[in-house]
Amino acid sequence: MEHTEASLRLSPRARVGTPLYHLGAAQFFSRRFEEALPKLLLAVQEEPNFLQPYRFLAACYAHMGRLDEARETFRRLQAIAPDVLPSIVPYRNPEHRELYLSGLRLAAGEVT
Repeated sequence: MEHTEASLRLSPRARVGTPLYHLGAAQFFSRRFEEALPKLLLAVQEEPNFLQPYRFLAACYAHMGRLDEARETFRRLQAIAPDVLPSIVPYRNPEHRELYLSGLRLAAGEVT
């Protein structure tokens, strides 16, 4: 996270890849939802067709108890792609995987 934040400070307009998404995801997994939220919102604005920031944003809102916003983000995601809940989750840490999936299930309106 530190290296990505430093690169954004040093060259905020010359972004390579999706640093805001990666920062938001790292903060999400650290359960720093308040810090992850603005990064994920910016990531969605920068790459509106990239699905992962929407997924993390929906899960983030859900874990913050902001279920209306989580469900709205989930609906926006469904409009872009029919497969909102991923069948394969690449996160090896079971706690991270469950945090992510439980947030998405909450955003989808499922009981966890």
